[in-house]
Formats: sequence, C-alpha cells, structure tokens
Amino acid sequence: MQQQQTSLVLHPLEPLTAEEIQQAVAILREKQQLSEKARFVAVTLHEPPKSTVFSFKKGDPIHREAFVVVLDNAEETTYEAVVSLTDQKVKSWTPRPGIQPSVMLDEFLECEEIVKASQEYLDALKRRGIDNTDMVMVEPWSAGHFGVPEEEGRRILRTMSWLKMFSDDNGYAHPLEGIVTYVDMNKKEVIKVEDYGVLPIPPTDGNYTTKYVPVREDLKPLEVVQADGPSFTIEGHEIKWQKWSIRFGFNYREGLVLHQVTYDDQGKERPILYRASLSEMVVPYADPSPVHSRQNAFDVGEYGIGMLANSLRLGCDCLGEIRYFDAYLNNSKGEVVEIPNAICLHEEDYGILWKHTDWRNESVDVRRSRRLVLSSISTVGNYEYGFFWYFYQDGNIEFQVKLTGLLFTSAVAPGEKNKYGSLLAPQLLGFNHQHFFNMRMDFNLDGPNNTVYQIHTEAEPMGPENPFGNAFYTVTKPLRNELEAVGDLDLHNQKYWKFVNPNVKNHVGEPVGYRLVPGENCFPFAHEESSLMKRAGFIKHHMWVTPFDEKERYAAGDYPNQHAGGDGLPKWVQQDRNIENTDLVVWYTMGHHHIPRPEDWPVMPAAYIGFMLKPSGFFEKNPGLDVPPNPQKCNSMVKKGNAVGSSHSCH
Repeated sequence: MQQQQTSLVLHPLEPLTAEEIQQAVAILREKQQLSEKARFVAVTLHEPPKSTVFSFKKGDPIHREAFVVVLDNAEETTYEAVVSLTDQKVKSWTPRPGIQPSVMLDEFLECEEIVKASQEYLDALKRRGIDNTDMVMVEPWSAGHFGVPEEEGRRILRTMSWLKMFSDDNGYAHPLEGIVTYVDMNKKEVIKVEDYGVLPIPPTDGNYTTKYVPVREDLKPLEVVQADGPSFTIEGHEIKWQKWSIRFGFNYREGLVLHQVTYDDQGKERPILYRASLSEMVVPYADPSPVHSRQNAFDVGEYGIGMLANSLRLGCDCLGEIRYFDAYLNNSKGEVVEIPNAICLHEEDYGILWKHTDWRNESVDVRRSRRLVLSSISTVGNYEYGFFWYFYQDGNIEFQVKLTGLLFTSAVAPGEKNKYGSLLAPQLLGFNHQHFFNMRMDFNLDGPNNTVYQIHTEAEPMGPENPFGNAFYTVTKPLRNELEAVGDLDLHNQKYWKFVNPNVKNHVGEPVGYRLVPGENCFPFAHEESSLMKRAGFIKHHMWVTPFDEKERYAAGDYPNQHAGGDGLPKWVQQDRNIENTDLVVWYTMGHHHIPRPEDWPVMPAAYIGFMLKPSGFFEKNPGLDVPPNPQKCNSMVKKGNAVGSSHSCH
C-alpha cells in the first residue's frame, strides 16, 4: 500500500492532530468492521521507540501511529489496537479479556440518566420528600474491586446524590445521604439501590460566586506587562526559553507530558529528561461506613486526567503574556473533541535569583529570578487539580500540583459529629482523605545510562575527631537493583536521591547529576489487607526505580478500573532487575494528607504539593550567573512609608 503523509507534523512525538484521530477511527471501523456498540475509549499517539526519536533529523519522513482502546458494549470486551496512519492499516488488534478500561466522559451523563429512570431510586428520593429529579445531582464514582460476586465481569459505576435548591446552587451543600446505586454500564441498567436511612438535608447554602458573595473593594490592579513580548519561542510543541529546550505532549490519560528536556550549557545541548508525566493518582477516603468505604478514585487510570482538562482563560487561570495550546481528544463515538486552551505557557517573576552585598565597598549585586510555566488544570467531579511544570534560570525543574475546588460532602444528623471527618457547616461533613500522586520520570542525564544514589546524613560520634559534637557528613550508596531502590523519606537522616551519569564526570571528577528535593509528603493509613493497598501498592513507598520498559507506563498498571490489584510497580520490582548504569525510570510518590476544616468550605483555597529537581554537580558553577541585571526596575521610584525615594542600583 502506498504510504500517506497524514498531516504536516514536525516531530515524531507531536500529539495526534484532529485529522489523525479521525483517520485512526475510520481505518479501524473499516478494517475491523466495528459495530455501533463499539465505543472508543482512547485514540492517542502510539509513541515511537526511543531509537527512532534519537535518530530523527528535522525534515526526515515521520511514520505516524495511533494507539486505540475500544470497548464493545455488546460483547462486553475491551480491545487494544495499533493503527498505522502512514500505511492506512491496522497493525495489531488485541482483545484484553477481564479488564475494564477507564470511564468515558459520556458514561457519566448516561449513568445519571439511567439512575434517574430507576423506580427504586425515585422511591428513595420520595422518602426524603423529593418528588422529581430536576434538581438532583447524581455523581458516578468508580466501583473499585471489593470481591462482590454480582459485580464480577460487569462494568460497574457506583453513584451518590446531592440536591440543588435552584439552578445555580452549589449542590454539594445538600447531600442526599444514604442512597447508593450500582449501574451496569454495558447493559445500561441499575442492578442495585441501597438506602441506609434518611438524614435531614443540611440547611446552609454553600454558594461562592460573586453573585452571592460581596467582594472586597480595596484591591488595586496588579498588571503583568511584557511590552516586548515573552522570551520564549515555539515551534509545534517544542519550546525554547533561555537555555531550555522542552518538548511536550498531551493525552487523554496523563494529560500534560514532558518530552526531551535539555539545557544549553556553554553551547552544548545537554539532555536531562526523556519523558516525565503524572503516572497515576489515587484519593482514598477514611469513612468505614457502607455508603463511603468504597471511595478511592484513581483519577488518572479510572477517569483520564487529560479528558477532564479545562479550557483555560486569560487573566484567570494564567496571568501575563500567555500562549495557549489546544488539545485534541475523542469521545466514545470516535468523534474529535477539542479542548481549546488546554495548556498554558507563560513567564513569571519569582523573586531573587541570587544576591550579595559587599559591606566593605557597599557594592550590591542582585538578579531577579524568572521562571517558565507550563500548566493545565483538570476538574474531576468536585475537585480541581492544577498541574504546573516550572523551569528556572539556574537549571532547576519543579513540578507542582495545586489542589482546589469543592470538598466531597456528606450529611450528619443535627448535633452529631463523625470521628472520620470534620464539620464544614451545620450538619455538613467533610471526610478525612489523602491524595497520592505518582510521577514517572524517564531520565536521560547526559545520555541514557544513569544510576541512582541514595544519600543520607550521619552525625560524627563524639570523640577526638568531633570533640564539640558538631560534625556531620553524608553517606552515598549507589542503588544496584529494583528491590534495593524501594525507599521512603526520612527526616531523621535527611535521606534524598541523586540521579547521575557515572560515565560523565564534572570538573571536580564527580559524576554529573540532579537530586530530588521533596515537598510535602505522607504515608497511607489504609491497612495492607485493604482493597486500596492491593490496587494502589505504589503508595506504600515514596521512591521506586525500574529499568526502562516501554510496557511499564502506569504505577498501578494499565487498567486499574475494577482491577483486583497486584499490578504495577510492586509487581514489576519483584524481578529485581539491574538499575545501575542503565536506561532507568524513576517513580516518585507524593501524598497530601487532608483533614478538612471550615476554611476549606465552600470552595477550597489552593493547597500545594510537589518536588524539585536540582542540578547537583551537573554544572561547573552557578548556571544563573549570566542572567542580566534589571536596572530599570531596580532604579524605579519606590515608596518609603509616606515618602517617595529611589532605590539604589543593583549591579
């Protein structure tokens, strides 16, 4: 068959275009003779091998492939396909028996309609004095896996309900406590309605928009102006900024993905990361009651964080001289879904980069720090998650999640409390819960063969070598295999991890490297025997390291939806493969421990969790030395109390 150029893409890692998604669906429908019951869970780029990417030169022909997940509702079977867009053929068509792919966006709407048509459900509403469903919110949740025989082999969603008092009311203020429904999404039927008893609906509203909340009137505008435009350039999905080169992508599951991150060091393009993404996340709740004990959402693997991305708005989600990128995904019919402004790119001031005052001659040198921000935001039901990658002028890379939105709410009887949560408002409860995020980082530090060092600090014993008891030193241990590398943070000895290339030495004779600097973190409180820990074993430890395997992409396995568990990182590392001086992948788990408070209601102020990758012997000296001073700003007029004066020069 004659090869076709499906689109004018610039690089093998460019995300699929709208036209390519349409082509992949059309080829698969024709070649596999798919029925109308076939639903397209995902149509995304089938990323080429590393060898193809590394050997690619601008202008080379590009062979494009799509990876497609199909669910046949009639057969109740899931299939994976690889479609060659260049050759217009199906390269592989593989059934995946016994698994459930992620929940599709239109299944949420279908599920609500199915529940509201159930007479058992309507009867449960009547017991609460509700005669129609016009203002009822039915929210589907993944069902997990709890060994329930009637759920085995079925595609199940589990729902809970809230009530709006009027059309734009915040329904989460009014839980319809005690009603749980189970829906078979292949057969489109309610299989069970559980009613654990009627509780009064919490009476206080939770509205938070400017229509209902008077706003402050003493806040003056804060403008970000870049009259000459931003300092970055863009070609396709490649960004050049300062000395950074960053390629990025976007897909239905992981959302924003980094590819081929490099830094220009004295004219030499030095690779740091080949690929980095949010591999999985899970949110376990603490209430053991039959209504809420099954709540532990895998927002990446069960829903697809990319499918739930927002269209961002200038001056609201991002501020300054902004560049936006659209994302092209698909719905279950195989039609293209465009998310305008799914990704935001901008620069922002970040305070002082470095400063020193020489008190002997009163000279001052200071440089302002600027960082590049690449971000997206997703709404998962009640919660918002902002995902931010930051690149700094001193070689630092930071990943940060900003958690906001609305808490999951439940009702309690008047005057009662619940030991597994906190009252947000009268009769309104927010449950204790945790958010765990696992980041998959495929390092490429000055080349593919890297090693991980585990480093901790020890105090020198009192004695002749430490007479005053002040001495301490670091102990470095190279990690040679997978099981040895499984580890946790420890404040007692300040443990951290450093990623090095043992084949490239810096000017002091040490291997070049980057270290991971953790932010907030925690451990899970679920028991080892729990369904959660069987399915989300990656949350047991903060650090995992594996040799690169293109089939090992997600920390909880390929298909966590209704999976019994035992897949992903805990399974893979049992092979205890070599991770020394090889192509390796680092998996870092971080957790946000959330005990709700009234100040989190009705909308939660953003909480921040993340980590930083800092150069550690990667450069000869401070790579931010050549950042120019900003005399215009430093010499601008400033106020001193009630007086106006001029600040001194900063160079």
